[in-house]
Amino acid sequence: MKPVTSRECALRVLQSVRSAAAWSDAALKAQLERDQLTGAEAALATRLVYGVMQNRMLLDFWISAYCTQNPNHLQTPLLDILRLGVYQIVFLDRIPDSAAVNESVNLTRQFGRAQAAGLVNAVLRKVVQNKQNLPTPSCKDAVQYLSITFSHPKWLVKQLISILGFEETEAFLRTNNGAVPTIVQYNPLRTDGENLVSRLSEEGVKAIPHSWVPGCFTLTGTGNLAALKTFQNGDFLVQDAAAHLVTAAAQPLPGMRVIDVCAAPGGKSFAAAFAMQDQGEIFSCDLHENKLKRIREGAQRLGIRCIRTIAADGRIANPDWIGSADLVIVDAPCSGLGIIRKKPDIRYKNPNELFALPVIQTAILENAAGYVKPGGTLVYSTCTILPEENQQITDAFLAEHSEFSRESFALPDGRVVADGQITFWPQRDDVDGFYICRMKRRQN
Repeated sequence: MKPVTSRECALRVLQSVRSAAAWSDAALKAQLERDQLTGAEAALATRLVYGVMQNRMLLDFWISAYCTQNPNHLQTPLLDILRLGVYQIVFLDRIPDSAAVNESVNLTRQFGRAQAAGLVNAVLRKVVQNKQNLPTPSCKDAVQYLSITFSHPKWLVKQLISILGFEETEAFLRTNNGAVPTIVQYNPLRTDGENLVSRLSEEGVKAIPHSWVPGCFTLTGTGNLAALKTFQNGDFLVQDAAAHLVTAAAQPLPGMRVIDVCAAPGGKSFAAAFAMQDQGEIFSCDLHENKLKRIREGAQRLGIRCIRTIAADGRIANPDWIGSADLVIVDAPCSGLGIIRKKPDIRYKNPNELFALPVIQTAILENAAGYVKPGGTLVYSTCTILPEENQQITDAFLAEHSEFSRESFALPDGRVVADGQITFWPQRDDVDGFYICRMKRRQN
């Protein structure tokens, strides 16, 4: 049997995203395993999938300039084949233009569209001919210009400009289309930062300390993370520095009772267990057993014993927990607009689905607040940057619950979050887009 190529693998992933509404990262992982791609072939397939997803609107803009047909009217999978071809021609210097064209034509035939091989060939050759002078979106409309140039929907660009202004919105969008760093936190139950760096180096992996969050490192040269002995030994947790900062805000201590209401995939529960020296109890909750299984497996790998997984709906009260927790963490389900660089397809989701989230977030926060004992702490966080999922949620909650108030906390770099809430932006803070709010329940 002829081995599967990286381009073929990438095309199948893009087809899954379009036809089955699959998430590109999950579809890519499954396809790589199915096609048994590793090493350079797997790396190229990954680059192609993420590159097309990050630049899809811009690629379509260029395709429409040189295609005699409306790109959206092309038969499946011709549009995705053209996107892959244009991406290689414009963005990948190491791939010869001729190879990008020829391999795209081969894909057209391989996927049953031989009659369209001439169209694909003609469009891509025109892109090659005009490579140094490709059309650019008009600057007259700032929203449309940024939307097409960085492949983000107009509604989001418009809202970002109202929050950040034009220049910083451009910086945010550019960051979303950049490379995704691999960030890890060392496991203090197993090792320390210096030893982790040394052990990773022995495995050919370079670990650079994060620019301002201690205990976190940026890894390069990892290959398959799960294959590393340091990973298998539980020496580190894969977690962005922004998520790690939730622990800095929550300040869990040994012996505490902690309830992590929306725990999957478990990173914040694990980080809390590290801070607690694995002493006390952490209830990690999720609706789905398969996600709870992942948390248990992660805890076992990291050598954590204080975590108990509980199948629970964050909106429904558990009578046994009322007023019992020293710390409750609500990492609420959200639009994920702060982690677009990790999940590029978030930008293409139906915004109407996102607008319904504040109702769910409010219900979870309202319920979780009941678990906090007098004098205890409630932390609300999301991986988004929209005020309606962040400040507006906690403002409304505090307006209805006078027994809670925001409480200041310190960041690892010495900054004090005086009003108890902060939004991190990747273009400013070198972390994922994230919101964290610390609230304290008044003593009776």
